[in-house]
Amino acid sequence: MADSSQKRALKNYRERLGKRGLARFEILGVEGDRDLIRLLARRLASNDREAMRLRAEFGRLVGCEPPRRGGLVGALRRSPLVGADLEFSRDRDKGREIDL
Repeated sequence: MADSSQKRALKNYRERLGKRGLARFEILGVEGDRDLIRLLARRLASNDREAMRLRAEFGRLVGCEPPRRGGLVGALRRSPLVGADLEFSRDRDKGREIDL
């Protein structure tokens, strides 16, 4: 069965966005912030010098840092149990027999 024209149009639109390096996404926010968020998204989508400045400024304001590699491994290495020589074993009991 062929796609409806509406589905094809949506698919083509998303492909064009992808070629421009853009993606659609949904966020939740306060109703009063709708225009502000749309304006910010429009400015960031321009991906020019002003957009880079805004990203840096907002990143500084909200304290976001780029994700660090090895965060989980580092946390485990800092654990107070490091060097405690713990031994983990699993009971290989087959369980009990039941009558069905």
